Amino acid sequence: MWRAASKQVIRTVGSSLSDLSPLAKQLHVLYPVSRLSSLRKASPGSKKIVGVFYKANEYAAKNPNFLGCAERSLGIREWLESQGHQYIVTDDKEGPNSELEKHIPDLHVLITTPFHPAYVTAERIKKAKNLQLLLTAGIGSDHIDLKAAADAGLTVAEVTGSNVVSVAEDELMRILILIRNFVPGYQQVINGEWNVAAIAYRAYDLEGKTVGTVGAGRIGKLLLQRLKPFNCNLLYHDRLKIDPALEKEIGAKFEEDLDVMLPKCDIIVINTPLTEKTRGLFDKERISKLKKGVLIVNNARGAIMDTQAVVDACSSGHIAGYSGDVWNPQPAPKDHPWRYMPNHAMTPHISGTTIDGQLRYAAGVKDMLDKYFKGEDFPQQNYIVKEGKLASQYL
Repeated sequence: MWRAASKQVIRTVGSSLSDLSPLAKQLHVLYPVSRLSSLRKASPGSKKIVGVFYKANEYAAKNPNFLGCAERSLGIREWLESQGHQYIVTDDKEGPNSELEKHIPDLHVLITTPFHPAYVTAERIKKAKNLQLLLTAGIGSDHIDLKAAADAGLTVAEVTGSNVVSVAEDELMRILILIRNFVPGYQQVINGEWNVAAIAYRAYDLEGKTVGTVGAGRIGKLLLQRLKPFNCNLLYHDRLKIDPALEKEIGAKFEEDLDVMLPKCDIIVINTPLTEKTRGLFDKERISKLKKGVLIVNNARGAIMDTQAVVDACSSGHIAGYSGDVWNPQPAPKDHPWRYMPNHAMTPHISGTTIDGQLRYAAGVKDMLDKYFKGEDFPQQNYIVKEGKLASQYL
């Protein structure tokens, strides 16, 4: 459905989402409508909405559908201002003198993204006396102090499902890049070299390898489906089992005990949210129990890994390759050790912010804002904090 919605957006959207009413109507048909019952209720009148997005600079003009940047601001400025709301957009989010900090005391809605996260601390929540709603344009709201948000009666929501295809495709790409030892080969070409042996001695086929995903939610399931044609041995660990019919179709095996599954894997993919239970999940001890030469892909959250333990294991060869687009913190400082460790294929946080993903999460944010103004509920799966309660995946 999201894919169909994306195609509809691509046909109708230019530099603004003001023409997205067909998609908005489609979304309204999909989900039941009821009265909003959050603790800090929406009140009538003009709202001050602040969005924090990365700057695109010269790239903003290169694609009219590049909606996720500060310059395009999700394409909702005209729509918001036509209804009398104030819309402030910035990329300046850090420190007491930042542009974001100036607006904290009187904003009503804060829109953030995982790609250029504005860290919403308990201190900021305390200062935000008018704040009612925190929206994540994308998936993953761990840059927000969710307990503080719940205690303050705020609603936290994200555009669930908006970039799952984008991330799952990116994970598959990273698996292939690592197992075929692609990056050193590309670097040879850039450097004017030609040494096939230096690449081939650690390049393998994906077929027949055991791939395990830690987490088999929306992204994990899509990845498993995409791996099926490669004839891998597929394992997954999660709180809940996949639907039996889908599990049989994919040919994936459920592993209840994470520490039993991990040593079996040639390739491990992280697909679990960052919670207090998963923070530092892959520490030195757990990594030491993995198969020597394991490949790891992590597009979930950087803090799930012990940073130095990953560096040490890549340096020793225990981890033969590590790839992902998530760091701790973000943006990653220039001296972050993952930039310089051997056998990595890291990128900035890009997997969920493809143009197609941006079209979907921009439309989803607009739809939720429209419901917020009308005092209506969001789609249930979009809530991360509602009525003082956290979604189950964050417990």
